[in-house]
Amino acid sequence: MSRNYLANHNLLALSLLLKETGLNTEQTLSHALLVEAGDIIGLTPRRESNADEANGKEEPDDVYHLGFLADTTLNFNKAKPQDFMLGLGFGFGSVSTAAYGGGYKHTITPLAGLEHPSFTAAQRLGRTIMKRRFASLFIDQVTSTFAKDSWAKCVASVKGTGKYTDTMAKEEITAAYNAASLTLAANGVQGADAPTRLDNVHQIRVLVPATGEWVEVAYSAVSDASPAVITITPSGGAATSTTYEVIYAPTEAAWATFPARVTEPPLRVTDLVVKVGGKWNGSAFLGGRTLSSEIESIEHVLNNQMLIEYRVGGTGTYADYAFRQGRTQTIKLNREMREFILQQRLLDNEDLGVYMKATGAEFESGKNYYVELVFPKCRVLTAPISVNGKVLAEAGDLVVLEDAAYGSARCEIANEIATLAA
Repeated sequence: MSRNYLANHNLLALSLLLKETGLNTEQTLSHALLVEAGDIIGLTPRRESNADEANGKEEPDDVYHLGFLADTTLNFNKAKPQDFMLGLGFGFGSVSTAAYGGGYKHTITPLAGLEHPSFTAAQRLGRTIMKRRFASLFIDQVTSTFAKDSWAKCVASVKGTGKYTDTMAKEEITAAYNAASLTLAANGVQGADAPTRLDNVHQIRVLVPATGEWVEVAYSAVSDASPAVITITPSGGAATSTTYEVIYAPTEAAWATFPARVTEPPLRVTDLVVKVGGKWNGSAFLGGRTLSSEIESIEHVLNNQMLIEYRVGGTGTYADYAFRQGRTQTIKLNREMREFILQQRLLDNEDLGVYMKATGAEFESGKNYYVELVFPKCRVLTAPISVNGKVLAEAGDLVVLEDAAYGSARCEIANEIATLAA
């Protein structure tokens, strides 16, 4: 067996360009993004035993299968503009795109409605273990962090309906207990060469006719035909008909060919501009105080409180309802306390605008990658004073409010990707 199960070979691809046309309707995968090796999209099984039923026994003797939900946390620890596109674009939900030289500017604002855009994702586990596609994933929460002397970071918490498709199959074959080969019903086995095809058969077991237990079956070759013929070591001397179970990777569907990664430079916090206390007029951020070396970190959290449920009319194997229960946003500012300004804003309960712009390298002359965040109306909730090493520090917790004219937030991302959640 030469299957490669190193986690660094994991890959994630998703439909960044296009949102799904309907709930549980898979969209075309367009981009492969770099997440942490440990970020796995998981299926959460919904199971109930019959422990609360009078089954005539002290303990339960059955488990009911009630389908799945999906969830994950995607960590972009060296965040690029495309990573913020996923988190903020699908997180806020409303996107418009305009030309920016040979590239594009994506303007992202909070969606007014409660039905959010969803995306499709697929994940490869290891290099050769398996691939799984997930329909209808939603951004539940996204945290954008800019800390001193580090890369910009974007962490997206994702919830999904649990609809999935694997590149794996299980097949039961009726054959003699002393058979030397098994022929699949219709499928070929994935792999352009004999060793790969052999690796793509994960298990064969046989039901022993006389005693009724499953035992492993050794296999040595897989043909390139469709249906494939698998050479096995005969399990017994009798020609008694019995059942074989084969777990294998059939010839892959088109979605299992992942798109190439689009190369972008990650954003460094040294290239961040932060302004607090100014005014957004719909096209520019006016005034305010520019913060620089006193900043330890600044963090924005968007929480959509996504509710995903099984409702009447569904399939029973995945959820058929998704709903944003109410958006909340906060900003956390950790800084050296060099003056009394933030404390005064807290005492006065004053509205203040917040502006952030992280600028990256040029993708063409005069045109840079960037992520710009504007919050027209915020207020300081708390600003506790502490000591960090040998200097005074304060942690400003700001709540993002909804401005009557300009809403609660505006995000603008510039890069060379043509569309976002279109």
